[in-house]
Amino acid sequence: MLEFTPEFTTIIMFGGAILGILAGLPIAFALAGITAIVGVLTQGVQIFEMFRMGVYSIMSDYVFLAVPLFVFMGSMVEKTGITKKMFDTLYVWLGGLRGGLAIVTIIIGAILAACVGVVAASVIMLGVIGIPAMLNKGYDKKIICGSICAGGSLGVLIPPSILIVMYGPTASLSVGKLFMAAFIPGLLLTGLYVIYIYIRCLINPNLGPVLSIEERKVPLAQKIKMLFTSLLPPLFLIFSVLGSILLGLATPTEAAAIGALASVILAACYRVLNWEHLKDVCLTTVKVSCLAQMVAWGAKMFTNLFLKMGCGDVVTSTLLNLPLGKWGTFFVIMFILFILGMFIDWLGIIFIMVPIITPLAVKLGFDPIWFSMMVIINLQFSFITPPFAYSIFYLKGIVKEEWDITTQDIISGILPYLGLIAIAIVLCIIFPDIILWLPNLSVK
Repeated sequence: MLEFTPEFTTIIMFGGAILGILAGLPIAFALAGITAIVGVLTQGVQIFEMFRMGVYSIMSDYVFLAVPLFVFMGSMVEKTGITKKMFDTLYVWLGGLRGGLAIVTIIIGAILAACVGVVAASVIMLGVIGIPAMLNKGYDKKIICGSICAGGSLGVLIPPSILIVMYGPTASLSVGKLFMAAFIPGLLLTGLYVIYIYIRCLINPNLGPVLSIEERKVPLAQKIKMLFTSLLPPLFLIFSVLGSILLGLATPTEAAAIGALASVILAACYRVLNWEHLKDVCLTTVKVSCLAQMVAWGAKMFTNLFLKMGCGDVVTSTLLNLPLGKWGTFFVIMFILFILGMFIDWLGIIFIMVPIITPLAVKLGFDPIWFSMMVIINLQFSFITPPFAYSIFYLKGIVKEEWDITTQDIISGILPYLGLIAIAIVLCIIFPDIILWLPNLSVK
């Protein structure tokens, strides 16, 4: 067996994993592959017993059961067609504002985030419904693309986010507390997006024209009826999940099961619960859950060996010894996560980096819940930052030729939202209670 220093092992493992990912290997195979090679060379074949125990710990983790349940819930909600009803309703109520349809897209993105929790579903649903509606009203293509990508990506942050479900056990933190911590930052980011669109379209009305008086001329009674019939069902679903957690009636995993049942009831009420839809939802759930599990297995192997070889101490000591102080080190970590988000899947970032940086944050004196939420807000970047940006790929995948929307339109449209996420991060630094108020309230 070979003797590797912790410093050399750190370079080999990180370098090998990143090269494998950039070469096009699935992230699970890239992580597991470099880990197996380094592990056998340094520890011998007995290292596979440690790998087996690591994989078993993930498969037997009760919290991870929430992942397939939330994916099922989101997929079933997608089948109900609820997005179209919400869009039509808010279209009537807010169409008189400059950029009203783009604002509607952001608001529905936030509601979908609380109902679905999966970015792919949110972006696709918003795109299919929102693009033709806004194009027909003469909206600027960049405003259209930016609002859809940013609104759809709110599912990263707003509970019940799959990302938070995966983050909690990886950082040994309560998923319920993380859900509570994410609620206000999610509303903050939604508000920043809405304010940006409104001001931008107020300055340049051609970017987001108002609807005509004829289109907005709907009796108040009918508008109220539309509001109740379109928003009550998703609110029922949101309360069934988040309400049961916030009221202390259920754990996140139990709430996920409640949400899955509620989504089936919702589908039945909308008369779309049939064998074909149920089969599609189950297949989607299996595919997404298996992908998440495979990445988790590869990452667990990676981090177990990484820490066993003393590489975690190398990273910690390097960052702690930087002559930048507590906050300087914090911003270095945030910058590293931002750069990784441009090239690596968020699952990989969570499973690789979180076990390393969470203990470091405690040593620096940061509240672990606050620090974790700052990381999660930072990961919002990864969904809209080229070149590896899921939202861009999802939106580009549904764009029709007759819409004449280019990749450049999408990228140009999302750039302002990067600045808005940075503003949210700064606000959460200046006012930490934005994150900590609800979790601390629950403790009291």
